Amino acid sequence: MKSFLALGDSYTIGEMVESSQRWPNQLVKLFEADGVKFHIPIPIAHTGFTTDELLKSIHQFNINNKFDLVSLLIGVNNQYRNYSMGIYEKEFDELLQYSISKANDKSNVFVVSIPDWGFTPFGDNDKRGQEQIGKEIDLYNATAKEICKKNEVKFIDITAISRNHDSTLLASDLLHPSGKQYGLWAEKIYAAIK
Repeated sequence: MKSFLALGDSYTIGEMVESSQRWPNQLVKLFEADGVKFHIPIPIAHTGFTTDELLKSIHQFNINNKFDLVSLLIGVNNQYRNYSMGIYEKEFDELLQYSISKANDKSNVFVVSIPDWGFTPFGDNDKRGQEQIGKEIDLYNATAKEICKKNEVKFIDITAISRNHDSTLLASDLLHPSGKQYGLWAEKIYAAIK
């Protein structure tokens, strides 16, 4: 049985959806359909987490074992709160180094891009507007992608999937992704890492 550590925020914990509909859990199901068995993914994630809050949380958990798969998806709350890009760059790199340290092999670490919440009704009501939110998300993702490239870690872009006005891709709060959208993420991630 393989192990999976999933680090992140509301997008990893699956705010507003059943645990079976979270993308890490759906990803494991795709592996299992191909005969690769996993334990239930272990998330260190919480709605609202910024990079610094995730760093504090992982140190509190004090995990000593290694994992067969480690994912990292973080930064939307830094962007939402207008934190400086310098802080994100530094703390994202620290989180990536932690992710690498917790993997059996660096090739089993991957980063998922930040989805664009500007395409949600919540985003429609934000004073920055959809276009500005999108530019900021793109900047965060470009920063994360560059750090991943330097560290030879896979960066998987799911942002385009989130840039859709299909209401079935949103949970009932009209902000977070639905299980259907997470399923599309899982399929793209699976294709990139299998």
